[in-house]
Amino acid sequence: MLNVTGLHYKIGNKSILKDLNIDFNPGEFNIILGPNGSGKSTFLKVISGALEGYTGTVFYSGQDLKKIPTKILATQRAVMTQQPELTFPLSVNEVIMMGRYPHFNFNPGEKDFRICNEVTQLLSLNNFKDRNYLTLSGGEKQRVHFARLLVQVWEKPESGYRYLFLDEPLTSLDINYQQEFLQLIRTLMNKDTVLIAVLHDINLAIQFGEKLFFIKDGQMVASGQPSSLVTEFLIEDIFAVKSRIIQNPLTGLPLMVYK
Repeated sequence: MLNVTGLHYKIGNKSILKDLNIDFNPGEFNIILGPNGSGKSTFLKVISGALEGYTGTVFYSGQDLKKIPTKILATQRAVMTQQPELTFPLSVNEVIMMGRYPHFNFNPGEKDFRICNEVTQLLSLNNFKDRNYLTLSGGEKQRVHFARLLVQVWEKPESGYRYLFLDEPLTSLDINYQQEFLQLIRTLMNKDTVLIAVLHDINLAIQFGEKLFFIKDGQMVASGQPSSLVTEFLIEDIFAVKSRIIQNPLTGLPLMVYK
């Protein structure tokens, strides 16, 4: 479990995050939504350990995030940023192996190669593994970086949980790959993993998320299961747009359409 208590974050005199108290359970697809500038990405950076200077506490399995050694943290959690990019002409294999760096000192071992091969096959990247990363399309690069994240936290921990943070992971992905990507995440999710993602697409969040969290002006406005949480009033309050919520005939879940 990941617990956030009394979380505040400021830049100068401006409060970006305000008194956030949230619990994220393992085995659930937790999705954060909100308008641009609401603090979503900042929140994800704080709880993933990428951003310091906050007040309040973030607990990983009851342990204060600030007290977890950096090397240990790197074996427990992986973070996908909005626009992951590399400028060196590395092969796809080499980029994926970067996710294993926290697990060895000098050279990768047999287990590191085995894990990279498993994930490469899982994400259907075998045909790309010897390609120069810089020659890939935006969507292909996105898949490679997701593979890098997975190999980083592929092993189940002896105690506690794995933590996977995704900040707008669907950028550059076509519609079919968006569906495939989110379905794969749900397949991999289990009771050993705390999964938290920031998304913009409300309907995709409803379709794939077990629990949704709406942030506005740095505050948590609403959270809960999509079937009971998403209403026309909530969408207008959060995003200042009028919508109509109907029932998705394929899933039975809410479906938002714009008026």
